[in-house]
Amino acid sequence: MDNAHGFLAGVDEAGRGPLAGPVVAAAVVLGTCSISGIGDSKKISEKNRESLVEEIKAKCVAYAVGSSSPVEIDCLNIHNATLLAMKRAIIGLRVPLKLVMVDGKFTPNLPLRMENVVRGDEFVEDISAASILAKVTRDKIMCKYHLRYSDFDFHKHKGYPTRLHLKALRNHGLCPIHRISFRPVKAVLSEEESTGQ
Repeated sequence: MDNAHGFLAGVDEAGRGPLAGPVVAAAVVLGTCSISGIGDSKKISEKNRESLVEEIKAKCVAYAVGSSSPVEIDCLNIHNATLLAMKRAIIGLRVPLKLVMVDGKFTPNLPLRMENVVRGDEFVEDISAASILAKVTRDKIMCKYHLRYSDFDFHKHKGYPTRLHLKALRNHGLCPIHRISFRPVKAVLSEEESTGQ
């Protein structure tokens, strides 16, 4: 699709479920390029995702990333914070858009033609590319947080509620990037308050 009429963009997010860190969204315009091996980021190995991201960035017409912080997630709720991250990513594209296809059941509020696609990361190449970019970007953010909050091993679980993460929460309490509105984190916070820690 030539930019005289606008491009198709794909949008997806990573990080709705974790107990810590941001939710990250990516928007990608592939244009006429095709990238072999892209699909749902959760079904692709970490090594292959990182390789694909470099190819996506090199070949696509445009890409952008947006995020919402843990504080925004706690204030807005994860649903609205995710839509905000998507909105930021779409605005960051800075190319004319004819259609924005968003993975899932909801789309952010923007004056653009939007279409939601359930399981879009499996069926729409631009959404698949966005899925991979969002996942790799967020994983790198969480690895950087591990350097700051090493007690939590964020480089291993990326903030998801694994046994390792839940054990660290019980042993060390909260750190500044935890989402205090999420139930397991809220439970630790309540326990700390009740014991006066």
